[in-house]
Amino acid sequence: MTSLAMQLAERAPASLHQIAYRAQQKGLLLTCLLGHQALRLLSRRSVRISRKLEREIQRRYQALLERDLENVDEGAYPRSLLFQYPLVDYLRTTPALLLDVPRSWWRMRGRRYRDLPDGVDLQRYPAYFRRNYHWQTDGYLSRKSADLYDVAVEFLFLGTADVMRRMVIPPITRFVREHGSDVRLLDVACGTGRMLHQLALAHPTLRFYGMDLSPYYLDHARDLLRHVEHLSLVADSAEAMPFRDGFFDAVTSVHLLHELPGPVRRRAYEEFWRVLRPGGLLVVEDSAQLSESGEIAFLLGKFSEDFHEPFHREYARDDIGAALERQGFRVESTEPHFVSKVVVARKPA
Repeated sequence: MTSLAMQLAERAPASLHQIAYRAQQKGLLLTCLLGHQALRLLSRRSVRISRKLEREIQRRYQALLERDLENVDEGAYPRSLLFQYPLVDYLRTTPALLLDVPRSWWRMRGRRYRDLPDGVDLQRYPAYFRRNYHWQTDGYLSRKSADLYDVAVEFLFLGTADVMRRMVIPPITRFVREHGSDVRLLDVACGTGRMLHQLALAHPTLRFYGMDLSPYYLDHARDLLRHVEHLSLVADSAEAMPFRDGFFDAVTSVHLLHELPGPVRRRAYEEFWRVLRPGGLLVVEDSAQLSESGEIAFLLGKFSEDFHEPFHREYARDDIGAALERQGFRVESTEPHFVSKVVVARKPA
């Protein structure tokens, strides 16, 4: 969105922006549902869910949109973020994503999760990373994969991927109101940079750090985050971060933990604790878990099975909040948001 369009979005009457927002999300939902139906017909696969589960998913979807609008009304982030959907970029990449579907289907049918690009030194990466999560071409190990990732995730989550990411921002906003804008924030497993992009638009004066194992995804993030004044990106792993103790005021992590084996996930919690200063804030968003979302257990199981998420089933039973408390964090809140959850915790001062 251009700066002029962002200004117009901020100045428009609340009723108009709510109408425009709901129309945008309705269009995204219908487009994604049509795409899902087409893929099911082509693959001759169908998923039957109960009427009760269908109603629960609809309720969660509507609750997510309501929370997005409430967050804007409460000043958690600017109204313009509601319309940050990069439609032109996604339309440009959609043909490449569609052409890639047969290759993903071939991998899925043959369980070819080791199908990775030639010429990449796989020994540089931990064993859990050397696979193509979601059956996507090249796994996380090519720029092509990075360029297709965001539109694929939006399609998978019915146009709500960025909306769910925004649920991380309100606790950051409250923290900034408490402590001022002289805040160092680390986004662990920042991927293509979509979370940092939204955080930087909401809080442009913070000092942002992003870390990810994939140098290819970091290349994409650098392009996306050219507007961010204070930014450092580092290629490294969550279980052995290259930062000194207590360096950050705030740490975020979005959709990392469900792709880590249990022992590595626990080391990541230890690293979250180590790099945060006393009194620092941790905000984690990840896939929903059985502890707060047992109503959608069937869908969580299907996700583990169908999208090559080998650690997700165990993750779904390993409550994030309880694990953080064992690490020493004080958990302030755990909230479900559609098919995700957000856990807010502090390292005691």
